[in-house]
Amino acid sequence: MIEGSNMLELRGLNVGHGARALVRDICLAVRPGQVVALIGPNGSGKTTILRTVAGQLRALGGTVELLGQELGDVPATERARTMAVMLTGRPQTELLTCRDVVEAGRHPFTGRLGVLGEKDDEAVTAAMEATGVLPLASRDFAHVSDGQRQRVLLARALCQEPQVLLLDEPTSYLDVRSQLDVLCLLRHEARERGIAVVASLHEVDLAQKAADHVICIKDGRAAFQGTPDEVFTAERVAELYDLAPGAYDPAFGSVELARPEGDPEVFVIAGGGTGAACFRRLAREGTPFATGVLHEHDADGLLARSLASRAVFERDFEPVSAESVERAREVLLACREVVCCVSEFGTMNARNAELLDAARAAGIPVC
Repeated sequence: MIEGSNMLELRGLNVGHGARALVRDICLAVRPGQVVALIGPNGSGKTTILRTVAGQLRALGGTVELLGQELGDVPATERARTMAVMLTGRPQTELLTCRDVVEAGRHPFTGRLGVLGEKDDEAVTAAMEATGVLPLASRDFAHVSDGQRQRVLLARALCQEPQVLLLDEPTSYLDVRSQLDVLCLLRHEARERGIAVVASLHEVDLAQKAADHVICIKDGRAAFQGTPDEVFTAERVAELYDLAPGAYDPAFGSVELARPEGDPEVFVIAGGGTGAACFRRLAREGTPFATGVLHEHDADGLLARSLASRAVFERDFEPVSAESVERAREVLLACREVVCCVSEFGTMNARNAELLDAARAAGIPVC
């Protein structure tokens, strides 16, 4: 393989079950060391794409090239030594230990008798150590948790020492720490071994952080693709998942609840991230709220764009002005309650203290 050439290439690929294409005209090139994320709504065809690329489903059009060869021209043994696949189905096992399951990843490299040699044992142990499942080696695979099974199956794929790694929802069933561990491991394997990784992910925030390239599947096509910065915009994520405008915040990589409808009932004085918990509590309760004066790209300012019914902003790096405070005061006086999340005011937001004075002078409860 020539360094820098594509490990995997999809050209005008149509995929589906039977004769009808579920997703059409997929074009994608994956280089060594690159992590590509497939994202999109449930049922959009992400798993079908991976199964077709893995050779488990017949392509309905277009081509899949593995290391410069059409997939159908690559002998089964060579394909098994080159490409590892981890799909969402759970293997049905009986009296197999976790190590037995991982060892299955070395079978493309063993003889007809399937006897593992010293190098195979080393690869199995290394993969189990990397995925944190070595202590489970002697445990019955059928009787470990879903999260532990997920790690064991990832170890099986890694011990195959593939050049291309296909993963369907590799972070499913995992807790937050384990999700991060798995993605860090995939990034490390891609970088250190030059593996081309293609993974479907439901967690948009993880795809934003871990992928080099993102392809978005919706309505039978690749709606758009590019770098995370190009793909994970508020507008594109809202379009992809049919979200309300502003529900996705690219700065945090998070999807927020829908903004409560109606005129603001509560005014929140915040800044520097102090109001985030309050904003989300009010959204959970369905209470429309206003906030200010916030700097435009302050953490609270960014979140307020998604959740607040009204928000008064000041330009970044500028002290809160008298004009901004007056606009905020007008909104505040129409609310039934004021919540102050700021324990003390500094140089940049000193005038926000005037909002507290206005609330008290008007007899509005402050908490």
